Amino acid sequence: MFEVLTGTGLAASAGLNAYIPLLTMGLLARFTGAIDLPSGWAWLTNGWTLAILALLLAIEVVADKVPVVDHLNDAVQTFIRPTAGGLAFGAGSTAETVTVTDPGSFFSSHQWVPIVAGAVIALGVHGVKAASRPVVNATTAGVGAPVASTAEDISSVVMSIVAIVLPVLVLIGLGVLLWATFWVVRKRRQRKAAVETRQLFG
Repeated sequence: MFEVLTGTGLAASAGLNAYIPLLTMGLLARFTGAIDLPSGWAWLTNGWTLAILALLLAIEVVADKVPVVDHLNDAVQTFIRPTAGGLAFGAGSTAETVTVTDPGSFFSSHQWVPIVAGAVIALGVHGVKAASRPVVNATTAGVGAPVASTAEDISSVVMSIVAIVLPVLVLIGLGVLLWATFWVVRKRRQRKAAVETRQLFG
């Protein structure tokens, strides 16, 4: 089941930042022995691929920290993050790592399953991220946007590395994401109730 945890962690990471898990896998596969990508995913280690991912990551990091721009970025990323999540899950779950020695055994007969699973996971995480940002911006007058974005980027990096090196810890990350989901839902309801109260008595 380590294949599932590895793929899930990488897909969840893509839901926070589309390029970090792909870049992490590419760099680790090219310069270390932490992960051995199957031949079908070897393009992630290509120098041009890594350079393009690094450039896209730089743009994403800046755009996501500017209020208003971050909303536009999230709208665009609604299509990109699930795609990256599918790619990350597909590559990660079929790769050989320290903890996964027979990666093909779990998804051998259904090659499309990990890609679809990764896209769904990434879309779910992206949805929570996109829904939380208006709450953060409204409660902090936009000051919290770069702080929240930086925390998300760090979480994405940590989740990507953990998913490859020690996938069992992905369960903790998923627990944190679940808590974040409940927090976002509660805050949005409180914000909606406050607006309705002001309208009623205003």
